[in-house]
Amino acid sequence: MAQEAQIAHGSGTKGGVPGGLGLFSLIGMVVSSCIGSGAFALTGQLGGVAAPGPALIAWLIVGVGFLCLALSLKNLAEVRPDLDGIFNYATQGFGPFAGFISGWGYWLSAWLGNVAFATIMMSAVGFFYEPFLPGNTVACIAIASVVMWGITILVIRGVESASFINAIVMVAKVAALALFVIFALVSFNAGVFTADFWGTLYDNAVAMGQMGANAVSLGSVSDQIVNCMMIMFWCFIGIEGASVVSSRAKSKAEAGQATVIGLIALLVIYIGVSVLPFGVLPFNEIAAMDYPAMTYVMDHMAPGWGGAFITIAMIVSVAGSWLSFTILPAETTQLMADHKLIPAKWGELNSKGAPQFSLIIVGLCTQIFMLTLIFTEDAYNFAYSMCTVAIVITWALASAYNMKVSFGAGKTGQGICGLIATVFLILGVILNGMSFLLLTCVGYIPGVFVYIAGRKEAGEKPFTGAEMGIMGVIVAAGIAALVMVATGIITF
Repeated sequence: MAQEAQIAHGSGTKGGVPGGLGLFSLIGMVVSSCIGSGAFALTGQLGGVAAPGPALIAWLIVGVGFLCLALSLKNLAEVRPDLDGIFNYATQGFGPFAGFISGWGYWLSAWLGNVAFATIMMSAVGFFYEPFLPGNTVACIAIASVVMWGITILVIRGVESASFINAIVMVAKVAALALFVIFALVSFNAGVFTADFWGTLYDNAVAMGQMGANAVSLGSVSDQIVNCMMIMFWCFIGIEGASVVSSRAKSKAEAGQATVIGLIALLVIYIGVSVLPFGVLPFNEIAAMDYPAMTYVMDHMAPGWGGAFITIAMIVSVAGSWLSFTILPAETTQLMADHKLIPAKWGELNSKGAPQFSLIIVGLCTQIFMLTLIFTEDAYNFAYSMCTVAIVITWALASAYNMKVSFGAGKTGQGICGLIATVFLILGVILNGMSFLLLTCVGYIPGVFVYIAGRKEAGEKPFTGAEMGIMGVIVAAGIAALVMVATGIITF
């Protein structure tokens, strides 16, 4: 297996790796990476910020945006099969420092996603044992830490075998979500769904003080759409999974196909689990439920067993995504080391063909951040927001490279796809608020030193003049974020 991994990372051939990951496993990497906590939390989260009408419009906008991203990744897999890892698109298009920004952002995003998985998994356990409901107590963090290190050890023992397990988990979680959708369809009441389709009645009730002291107005339709979008972004983290592990695929073309097929499957699942429940119970009632709301909606539709079934399915689902999000950052840093963007130590393989050093670093970073969640009021939302902003940087650089390559080759359609995806992703970060972008820059500060060490080890100059300026802006933004946190301007 170690020899196979070295061939995969050393060749970058068009044909892929004989005996490597097939189409089904690649689709499993995409779907299982994306379907984690987000799919189960969607119903309650969207119910808290939007009525059914604005939520559907938001899904349309997000669906088009991510379809353009998926088509961009598919096109790049076909026209540049020699490139391994999503960060390499940024390297080829905009230079080595851009590649580092992309790869490091992806690395940050992946292990921050694991922190979100830890909190929501413990919250799910709260369905059976109520003291776990906050998801970030000392006991929760201790148990989540054991799970995290167990998954890390599994991946250290072999990435390909872990990917196979991930594909099996995909089938289990999709089956559970499909059952939920079937129950929601059977229980669907059009009158409940359309009773306050745009959220007007709810806002009027809040204004008149009829919804309780803690009730917050949903705002205009445009406000509701914007508030939905970043929640939805989180659900597509992992859409690039097949691209990240394309070096281990039987065929690079299949990696691109898996991305598009996975996206279509995800859209069907997400719209079903997030919107149909608004025809079972009023959206404001769903929003008031404990996280994850899907558990309690299913308990309403299937009393006695429904809630427990979804809770168990969610725990399995989160474990599967956690597994993927342990593989993906180590895979990325291994490839970054191969391309001399970070020190070679990060890319060393053990006897099982796994980047053990990188995996241990990921585990340590996840562990440290988990401990800080004890002091965070809304640990899940904070972790997934940080995770989302970090990965959007990676996505945007990839779609921008697709735009550059396509327009340069006279492929206007693909170029427009890249343009739409890039603009969509940049606006998504801006609409989410600048505080999370500033906090993400904090994570780049230690990364800059790793990058400098890697470039010097390879005998390369770390920065050009323009790159030095960009690096200065990132570091300054990170320092500013730390000052804002210390002074209370940015709060968690």
